[in-house]
Amino acid sequence: MSKRLLVAAVAALMAVAGCGGSEGASDPNTLKLWHYEGPDSAMGVAWAEAIKQFEATHPGVKVQFEEKGFEQIQKTASMVLNSKDAPDILEYNKGNATAGLLSKQGLLTDMSEEVAKRGWDRKLGPGIDTTAKYDERGVMGSGKWYGIPNYAEYVMVYYNKTMFDQQGLTAPKTFDELTAAMDKFAKAGVTPLALGGAEYPAAQLFYQLALTKADRAWVDKFQRYTGDVNFHDNTWVFGAETFAKWLREGYISKDSAGVKAEDMGLAFMQGKHPIMISGSWWYGRVQAQVKDFEWASVPWPGMTSGSSGNLWVVPKGSKNKQLAYDFIEITMSPAIQDKLRDAGGIAVAPSGTPVTDPKTKQLNDDFKAISDADKLAFYPDWPAPGFYDAQVSSVQKLITGQRGPHEVLTELADYYKENTASVGK
Repeated sequence: MSKRLLVAAVAALMAVAGCGGSEGASDPNTLKLWHYEGPDSAMGVAWAEAIKQFEATHPGVKVQFEEKGFEQIQKTASMVLNSKDAPDILEYNKGNATAGLLSKQGLLTDMSEEVAKRGWDRKLGPGIDTTAKYDERGVMGSGKWYGIPNYAEYVMVYYNKTMFDQQGLTAPKTFDELTAAMDKFAKAGVTPLALGGAEYPAAQLFYQLALTKADRAWVDKFQRYTGDVNFHDNTWVFGAETFAKWLREGYISKDSAGVKAEDMGLAFMQGKHPIMISGSWWYGRVQAQVKDFEWASVPWPGMTSGSSGNLWVVPKGSKNKQLAYDFIEITMSPAIQDKLRDAGGIAVAPSGTPVTDPKTKQLNDDFKAISDADKLAFYPDWPAPGFYDAQVSSVQKLITGQRGPHEVLTELADYYKENTASVGK
């Protein structure tokens, strides 16, 4: 590693660990909280209100909140949570390769007793609670409670209705309609799809394309190790070859290999691209920030990436666990759940008060329909530690032309085979 890279790596680690700012970590009157939701997102809005309610109901206690980047926490969680700089509670990614791995490493608190006492298990129905529980292998779906999700999420198709109307196009509800719409935009000189290849969005799209041909048995083999996974079956091959075709047809810019998720979202919200295929975590921001055009969304045709939202986890070394549980309790309250929903999120335990905004109602109704139809397929990086970085890298190579679709599948297959053993296979 060069000196410049070494300095950058050390600086990044210090930023995540919050070095120099940990004086309140063991203070009984301070709850140290980390999360990575933007202030305009539905979760950011709801959790800001939860912090206010927590401080109002806990006189003399202050929340020391630090916003962290998803990438920061993703890359350094094991090191940070095993140090004195760990927070009392943080948002963390769900799945075998993330929360499951940390639970297996003994870095997270088993909250099963607290879950039963506070009734959180009764608020989180089957399917939503899958990502909250992990067995001794770190495999999700059963075992002890190591996290609490208080929202849900799924990947959908956002589209610029104004631009669609100008081209005489209707809502792209089927795969063929989506492809035809992108083709029309491309022929009109417009790159139809906003995409970020430097982070998760492009790898998620790669998986979404495969999911078009997938069923529950296929997903369970990949995600839950119920059978052998063949990365060169018809489903994976369809995803890889279709992604490559979209590149050739100009539906995706080759420059997207260097685009981050944030810049992808901004490009769509600024009207630079008519389509964005990404998660419901953008919904609140799109709703709040898009003023210059009409927009809408439709579900992805077929199975889709989705699950509970990320988890509140309590590090094993947290000094203020009861305060952490009290904060989770507030985020699960009907008032905060309704605020999250009304800000454009998907609540898991709303009050039952009807939604007034039609877009918010559609978001929640679409999720319920997908969940009820058993079409939630989790996320592509979950099965193996480090799979996130491997997928981002491989799909970047496909975008830039360094690898062909079948070479990418071979890379993913090799990584999966070598790394799933540590999470239960």
